[in-house]
Amino acid sequence: MSYHFLLDLALILLSTKLLGILTRKIQMPQVVGALLAGLILGPAMLNILSETAFLSQISELGVIVILFTAGLSTDIRELKATGKAGFFVALCGVLVPLVMGAALAWIAGRIGLVTTGSFMEDVFVGTVLTATSVSITVETLKELGKLNTKVGGTILAAALIDDVLGLIALTLVSSFAGEKENVWLVLAKIAMFFAFAIVVGGLAMRFFNWLVRRFDGKNLRRYPVLAFVLCLLMAYCAERFFGVADIIGAYAAGLVISCTPKAKYIESKFEPLSYLLLTPVFFASVGINADISGVNGKMLLFSVLLLAVAILSKLLGCGLGAKLCHFTTQECVQVGTGMACRGEVALIVANRGVAMGVLSKAMMTPVIITVVGCAILTPVLLKLSFHKERQAELEQNALADRLAETEQLDIVSEQLLQKNRDFMEKKTPEEKE
Repeated sequence: MSYHFLLDLALILLSTKLLGILTRKIQMPQVVGALLAGLILGPAMLNILSETAFLSQISELGVIVILFTAGLSTDIRELKATGKAGFFVALCGVLVPLVMGAALAWIAGRIGLVTTGSFMEDVFVGTVLTATSVSITVETLKELGKLNTKVGGTILAAALIDDVLGLIALTLVSSFAGEKENVWLVLAKIAMFFAFAIVVGGLAMRFFNWLVRRFDGKNLRRYPVLAFVLCLLMAYCAERFFGVADIIGAYAAGLVISCTPKAKYIESKFEPLSYLLLTPVFFASVGINADISGVNGKMLLFSVLLLAVAILSKLLGCGLGAKLCHFTTQECVQVGTGMACRGEVALIVANRGVAMGVLSKAMMTPVIITVVGCAILTPVLLKLSFHKERQAELEQNALADRLAETEQLDIVSEQLLQKNRDFMEKKTPEEKE
């Protein structure tokens, strides 16, 4: 038995953490550092690490846990209460990038800019662009003081629905790409899986609630163990029996657990498992698997075009959804810009396509460039979209300060006059003369 995997893990954990700290210092997400670690140590550059069966399996477990914890942190009540605005923004924000991304890949393949194997690969490129990552947007909105506004609330609501629609799109595309099945059979399998998830989810919630009532305050460690068992079983059943991506089953399990009284406790116990091992290995593996051997001027041009389409498609799609809900043009631009950032879900979708053999490894480089580019450009563009409002607010604040100063001077003047009157009243007639 070889123990080289221990050295691989040590190098991955150390490099992802160091580069994650570095990227965080320059106001970028730590996932960018993990990707760079994989690129630097992998065959693309230093060739210290390479893909192994062990790393592939840990990476797959990592993506399952990432989607499970995403489901855990989803507030279903907030999801239900998002209303028309969040739904239309999310729907248009999925459909428009899907079409524009697929169209770009198709055109690029026809003019020889890139080599695409099939129509399904073009569609998968579009699917990669559907997902939104709003963590950077949230931090930017907090900095601008715009998080608890109409635009900020709509972005957060749409992001929740966007994740669900993006996962459904991934399931559809994965099913069509996997085997030559009838479209209605694929849709029937997906419907059967969701019915299965509802039934199993309902039973699981009842079981968890019974456990809480029966053993509340005792043996708390059983809850995360049972939650993880549910996650793995639903992921297995989704892939094995319904032809649905295992990460969809994991996400559904997370949604189920999020409705139980111990959801926060379970989520807190999964955080160490995620950041200590599984998440760094997954993102590093994405970088390790990135194939830049065929990167040339044409591929770099395609990467730039993909980044431009990634931002423009969200701006148009989400902006259109906001416009349908009677937002102003400026608010539509702000919503579209806030939804433009891509992150871990885009990488997960791309990695899924590579694992299925639908997406070529060479396509991972443009996807990584797009994710990093969006992470850098979104905060800048978002601040620019709020520039006029910020200027107006600053002018209003300056005017308010001047008015306050004037009022304060008036008050001081009145006080001085009153003191003078009081002083004069105290004087004798002779003193007044």
